[in-house]
Amino acid sequence: MMEVSGKAENGKLIIAMAGRVDSLNASQAENAIGELTGQFPGLPIVLDCDRLEHSTSAGLRVILRLMQRAKNVIMINVHSELYDILEMTGFTDMMEIQKAYRVLSVEGCELIGEGANGKVYRVDRDTIVKVYRKPDAIQEIHRERELARTAFVAGVPTAIPYDVVRIREGGYGSVFELLDATSYAGLLLKGEKTLDEVAGMSAQLLKTIHSRTARAGLLPDMKKTAVGWIQFLQGYLPEEQRERLLELIGEIPDSLRMLHGDFHVKNIMLQNNESLLIDMDTLCCGDPVFELAAMYNAYVGFGVIDPSLPADFFGFSYETCNTLWSKTLALYLDTTDSEILQRAEDKAKLIGIIRIMRRLIRHQELETDTGRRMMDYCRKELADLLPRVDSLAVNG
Repeated sequence: MMEVSGKAENGKLIIAMAGRVDSLNASQAENAIGELTGQFPGLPIVLDCDRLEHSTSAGLRVILRLMQRAKNVIMINVHSELYDILEMTGFTDMMEIQKAYRVLSVEGCELIGEGANGKVYRVDRDTIVKVYRKPDAIQEIHRERELARTAFVAGVPTAIPYDVVRIREGGYGSVFELLDATSYAGLLLKGEKTLDEVAGMSAQLLKTIHSRTARAGLLPDMKKTAVGWIQFLQGYLPEEQRERLLELIGEIPDSLRMLHGDFHVKNIMLQNNESLLIDMDTLCCGDPVFELAAMYNAYVGFGVIDPSLPADFFGFSYETCNTLWSKTLALYLDTTDSEILQRAEDKAKLIGIIRIMRRLIRHQELETDTGRRMMDYCRKELADLLPRVDSLAVNG
């Protein structure tokens, strides 16, 4: 038995196909599809195959003729067996075809990690899943998988996702096999590692990441990205400050060093004494100062007005966040010299402030009292830092 139904939704014609399409009913299916496309002419067409059990070559010819008539046709929720047929016959080269994803629930699961673009849950002893904040994150998921592979091949210890799932509570996720893994934050909270031990492991992992390089053009260049941040702030900063920032960024040496981009203790898992990075969608390249700036914001910068923000995020006090930042920085730079450490922090803080200001504007946080106070703080710190920072490169 074969069924075809359809509806216009969000500017698209959704055509749902169910059952089996073969030589006996292919013409019936084609007529039904033709009636629907006639009712909604010109709309992009989405063939929802979630309930389509099988299609013979007669059914494939129906889809081929539809593609020839319509300009924009995609297939979604295609089960593995049908996907293999479509791939073998070349359809995957001619049109967008999205596989069906198994459904997984994270209700009641332990939240063990969190990054800028998603939350990481433990589903069972062996399995964790990263749930993306963006509801339709399929492209982002595939991009992150490629970035994770890039880092892994380069020798960066990285957790590689092996499956994509649809989350019952909404959205999509990447599945990892991480047997009994615990985030660095979890190790601190459980008392399994001391602050000094976590700072030491963090610093060593940073050195490993930054010792690897990427092929030119493969990863986002943070130097170019930072120029965009400063240009975004036109009208929010005095012109002389903006020009000075552009000058300082421009003087940072070009670098293909790998950077994680969102490095903190909730994005690192420990499994069998091996540290593994997650949340690889922020992988980029550039001078390590950009990595340190993101770390400074995570541990210190976001909490200067409201210390509860990083405290709630990490699960431990803001004082601990500050100490973790300071210890990690000293171990990363291999120094206890207070002047060297202060200069490095000033550089990280200066770039961190630019990012915070941009975030406040983009997220419309200036409409809140906390947001306005944060912007005032950033402007004051920027005016204090710019006269005494003469280079932003970590080794400059």
